[in-house]
Amino acid sequence: MNTLNIENLVSNEHSPLDQFNLLTTLFHDFSSSLDIETTLSNATSLIKQYLDAESASLFLLDNNDTELVCRVSASEPDISGLRMGANKGIIGRALRENSIQMIRDVSMDKDFYSSVDEETGSTTRSILCVPLSVQNHKLGAFEAINKNSEDGLFSKQDCDLLAILGNIASMAIYNAQLVEELLEQDRTHRELELAREIQTALLPKEIDQQKIFGINLSARKLSGDFYNYFQLPDGRIFFTLGDVAGKGANAALLMAKTTSLFRCLGKTITSPADLLFQINNEIYENITRGLFVTMVIGIYDPKKNLVTLANAGHQPPLYVDKDLSISSLKTASPPVGILPDTTYEEYDVPLSKWAMYIFTDGLTEGWEKLQFPLGEDGVTRAITKFSSVPAASRLDEIVTNITAWKREVSGYLFDDITMLLIQDAENS
Repeated sequence: MNTLNIENLVSNEHSPLDQFNLLTTLFHDFSSSLDIETTLSNATSLIKQYLDAESASLFLLDNNDTELVCRVSASEPDISGLRMGANKGIIGRALRENSIQMIRDVSMDKDFYSSVDEETGSTTRSILCVPLSVQNHKLGAFEAINKNSEDGLFSKQDCDLLAILGNIASMAIYNAQLVEELLEQDRTHRELELAREIQTALLPKEIDQQKIFGINLSARKLSGDFYNYFQLPDGRIFFTLGDVAGKGANAALLMAKTTSLFRCLGKTITSPADLLFQINNEIYENITRGLFVTMVIGIYDPKKNLVTLANAGHQPPLYVDKDLSISSLKTASPPVGILPDTTYEEYDVPLSKWAMYIFTDGLTEGWEKLQFPLGEDGVTRAITKFSSVPAASRLDEIVTNITAWKREVSGYLFDDITMLLIQDAENS
C-alpha cells in the first residue's frame, strides 16, 4: 500500500497519487481503529494540512440534535467544546440543505455566524463545509476555514476531496455511535437486572407455620408493586401490599423505600393505622411531585383468627367466608404521600375459618379476552375456581389463569401484578 507523504501535504500542488494516498490512509484508519476520537483528530489534522487551511474542525449534533458541538479542532485557538445552535451559521445551513457550502467571502453571506470570531478573536474569510450524514440520519459537519493560498479561496478539487472524506467519516462516526448505543443498552440491561435482584431480595422469606402467601409479577424489569410481611415476637404477622403510581426507576425506588419503612417502623409501631400515619409523613417529606402510593397494612392474629386492617386508597381487599361467599372490604382514605398528617381508619375482620385476598389493580385491569376487561368480578370467579387448591400454590394458579389470555396474545403484561393471601390457620 502507498504511504502518505506528510511533506507533500503542505504544498499547493497535489497529484492524483497524493489524493489516493490520503484517501487510502484515512479509509484504513477509520476502518481499523477502535479509537474513533483519536482517528477523527488525526483525520482533521490531515485534512487541514492537505487543504492548506488555517483551521479545520469537526462538529457533531448533540442535545437531541438541537446543538452543534465542536468535537475536534485543528486550529489556533482550539475551539473544542464550543457549542452553537444546530441551525446557526453556514454549518447549520449545510446540515439543513444537506449540501456542501463553499463560501469565498463570508462577509457577503447573510448566514455567516460571526459570534465564533468574536469569541476567539480570529477572522474568517472563506469557508468550506461538508455535511456528515448516513442516509437520512444527520451527524454533523466538517469545516475548513481560510485557504492559505494567494487568493485565499478553496477550489473545486478541495470541495470534491472533502466530500469523499466526509462520506468515509460519516460511516465511521455512525458505526461508532451504534456501538456506543449497544454498549449503553447492555449496561442498562445489566443495571436493571441487578436492580430487579435487589427488589426480589426485598420480598419476605417464609415464616414458621406459613399462613400468609404472596406473589409479584413485574410487567417490566422493575416493579412498582410490593408486598411484605414479618412475624412479631407474640406470633402475630404484620403484612403490607402496595402499588406506587407510575412505572420505571422512580416507582421502583419509591417501592423500595416504602417497603423498607414498613419493616423498620413496624417493629415498634404495631398499629396498622399508626404505622400508615408515620410512613405517610416520611414519604410526603421526600416524594417526587406526582408520585404517591396506595397500600394496605394489616396484622393477622392466628390465635384469634382476626385481621386488623388500615387502607390508604388501595384496591379493596376481598374476604372469602367459609361458604365461599365473597365480599369487598371498602374504605375511603387517601393514598400515602398526598397529604401530611393523614389519619387512617383501622378495622377488624374475622377470617371465619377461610381467607382474605389483597391485590393490585394490575389484576383487575387484566383482560379475559379482547375488549373484555377482567374487573373485580373476574378476579372473584378465579378465586372461587381455585378455592380448593392448597394455599401454598393457590396464588400461582389464580394469576396464571388470569394472565393466560394476555400472555398468549401479546406475550407481556400491561401492568405489575401483586397478590397477597391471608389464610385461616386451620385451612392453610
